[in-house]
Amino acid sequence: MKVADPIQRARTLLQLRRPTDAERELRGLLAQEPQSVTGHALLALALIQQRQVAEAVEEAHEAVRLAPDQWFPHYAAAQVHYRARRPEEAMAAIHTALDLQPEYAPTWELLARTHMIKGEWTGMADAARRGLRIDPQDSDLVSLLALACTNLGDAGQAQAAAAHAVQLDPESPTAHFVHGRVALRFGDPRRAAEAFREVLRLDPGFGQARDLLVAALKQRNPLYRRLSRLRGRFPGGWRLIFLLPAVPPVIAVFVILAVLHWVAWVAESWTTLRLARARTTRLLFEGVEARVAVLCCGLAVAGAALLGLGLALGQDAVATAGAAVMALVTPAQEAAHTGSARRRAVLYGWAGLLAVAIAVSVATSAPAVALLGMYAGLATVWLATAVRGRLPTGI
Repeated sequence: MKVADPIQRARTLLQLRRPTDAERELRGLLAQEPQSVTGHALLALALIQQRQVAEAVEEAHEAVRLAPDQWFPHYAAAQVHYRARRPEEAMAAIHTALDLQPEYAPTWELLARTHMIKGEWTGMADAARRGLRIDPQDSDLVSLLALACTNLGDAGQAQAAAAHAVQLDPESPTAHFVHGRVALRFGDPRRAAEAFREVLRLDPGFGQARDLLVAALKQRNPLYRRLSRLRGRFPGGWRLIFLLPAVPPVIAVFVILAVLHWVAWVAESWTTLRLARARTTRLLFEGVEARVAVLCCGLAVAGAALLGLGLALGQDAVATAGAAVMALVTPAQEAAHTGSARRRAVLYGWAGLLAVAIAVSVATSAPAVALLGMYAGLATVWLATAVRGRLPTGI
């Protein structure tokens, strides 16, 4: 029982996502039992969860050295290599684990995930199906199958599998995330937005869901969808905006699109604020999302007031600054709906610079500066796309 108790405690702590406490238990165990295979394997998992890659790899190799004929050390090593983004090493360890124990569904799930980071969709689908033969009720495996079918372009199987994953585990952020990915991929942005909102309700820290929620909200705009398809035919994507001076008529399209995005973000702010104040939905919109909605509604009202005041007094700088303040809704919402903290900080910094420029324009009576600030604020819809980079294809 001396060995079993800390092992069981460490397993429980890892399941509870408390790797530091699990590491402490396992190091105490290994001080007494340095040849414990399971101890070394679990310590490797605890370390990789803390992103201590070198030590995790060392512990995984030690577990394999001590028991090369046992499947679990190879499985733990595969987990370490997968989390360290070493797909080739992970694949080798997975196949060794499967040769020793082919009836463990999580190993097939890990194989599917490794195929995913390599972009091997057929292999990913095959691995998920093999795992489902062992455990047909595994929601994560069904979600992986749905994602693989999505990337293979098989709409029917992807939609069926995504719906089944949510049915199996309605409280799984992963299931709802994949459901949203499938809906977005096959032309249902409204349902996709609902799915990504559910992901964020279940797991507010799910950064990819925030990025894809933005994509879904934008895809609800038919003009944006058409322009996205047009941009997708050419290399460079959003960089085509730099070609606008060479094709003046296209400028009108981009201006209309930017204004429509601004209108959509204002509507989003108002809807969020209304839901955050409603008794039945207020818990869904606590924290940053509600505060940003208040800010954006305030920007729209304050900007409109400045615009009206400037027109009434004949002050061009004040009127233009009012329009620029209203345009700040776009960068504020784009930043709030960005998953990565670093990229979110970049966009908030950009919004701050625009606010300073608007203030300077009023202080110096320079409407041209405010006008440029307004254009820059509305154009943040494309800047944000560049900052976020390529949308994720996995989970």
